[in-house]
Amino acid sequence: MVRSGVGGIRSVAGVENGKAGQVDRLPGGIVLADRSLASSLAHNRSGHAVQVDWGRVLVGQLEFYWDIHLRPRLDGLTDEEYFWEPVDGCWSLRRDDDGRWHLDGQRPEPTPPPLTTIAWRLVHLGATCFANRASTFFGDGSVPEDADMADPRHVPTDLPGSADEAVAFLERTYRRWHQGIASLDDEAMLRPLGPKGGPYAKDSMGQLVAHISREAMHHGAEIALLRDLYRSTGATGRDSRLIPRR
Repeated sequence: MVRSGVGGIRSVAGVENGKAGQVDRLPGGIVLADRSLASSLAHNRSGHAVQVDWGRVLVGQLEFYWDIHLRPRLDGLTDEEYFWEPVDGCWSLRRDDDGRWHLDGQRPEPTPPPLTTIAWRLVHLGATCFANRASTFFGDGSVPEDADMADPRHVPTDLPGSADEAVAFLERTYRRWHQGIASLDDEAMLRPLGPKGGPYAKDSMGQLVAHISREAMHHGAEIALLRDLYRSTGATGRDSRLIPRR
């Protein structure tokens, strides 16, 4: 008998939720057992095989990270923190002569790359991870079909110039991406990206979902650390420096 469990894990032969003994079940489809996750996903303690809905596991992982870790850490973000440059030469979000906000950048990227502000990291995540991929694969048709996921036409032009606007922007772009990937079945997760994937055309949608989640966790952790540093070092504004100006 197969029963549905959390996080896309289903039990076989009547072993409830694919486990025997004590297992902690967390929001977002995360299952923690008292042995390795990889092993617990493969077999339960009775030796029965466990069926895993990897699409739900991937989506659940991102949901858990967003709901429990990243979104709560953005509460109370101020404009001074948003634009804080801990050292000279940071990349940030800046208003150009056209009146619009743009991310600093350079190709090829210098080695080592400059430190980036919370504004840079948050907007990069919202605009060039969530928004452009959502537009590419779950868009409304406003961008031509032949535009791959690296096409700048998929990137929003109304980038947020304040902390409150940035948090709202990230929430919108996350929801668009999450809604799209949550609608995918197994076949869609395994399907190659095709021409819209550009040089990654042979990769599956599931691989892209995993990559975007890595980006969210990577930049989300950086944002959280910068907030901790801003608070713990006594910074008072965007021009406070961890290293005195030369």
